[in-house]
Amino acid sequence: MNPKVDWFFEKEEKWKEEVRELRRIVLECHLTEDLKWGCPCYTYEDKNIILIHVFKEYCAFLLFKGALMKDPKGILIQQTENVQAARQIRFTGLEDILKLESDLKKYIFQAVEVEESGVKVPLKETKEFPMTEELEAKFKEHPALKKAFEALTPGRQRAYLLHFSQPKQAKTRESRIEKCIPYILDGKGLNDVNEYLINKKKKKDE
Repeated sequence: MNPKVDWFFEKEEKWKEEVRELRRIVLECHLTEDLKWGCPCYTYEDKNIILIHVFKEYCAFLLFKGALMKDPKGILIQQTENVQAARQIRFTGLEDILKLESDLKKYIFQAVEVEESGVKVPLKETKEFPMTEELEAKFKEHPALKKAFEALTPGRQRAYLLHFSQPKQAKTRESRIEKCIPYILDGKGLNDVNEYLINKKKKKDE
């Protein structure tokens, strides 16, 4: 157990028992515990293997290269159609976890094997992701913003493009873009921003 991750399990209320069991199961698979993007992240030789995260309706394992894994139990879930590599295993109660414990460990070991194999998930190129009219308009208004966006890594660009295109209403899309402009100009991606905000809240709670 990594002490800097303890706060996640202590502050979690709705899924406290469940996430503690998930932690136990992962650690019994001899992975290294760390804190990334505000969530417990488990690595093998510094490679991300699995993440524990919580939502309103469920808690979950997130397997970073789940798209490459075999799924004999039919439990791997693609969170949204835009998620390319990762897959979730969702739980709505402690019984779900305990019932699947031996299978979960097999999936974790398989995830390590996939990582060790060096196989990459074939990802769509950034140009294949839609760019909203609102973002195009902002680029025309602020050439520096366009330059900063193009300087981001392809992964960060894709995350922003997906984030901006999700809302159905133009007003909401524009609001998202406005909020992210300072971060784009600062060279930060969405995950960087989320981790910064979570750490800020954590320090405030302390």
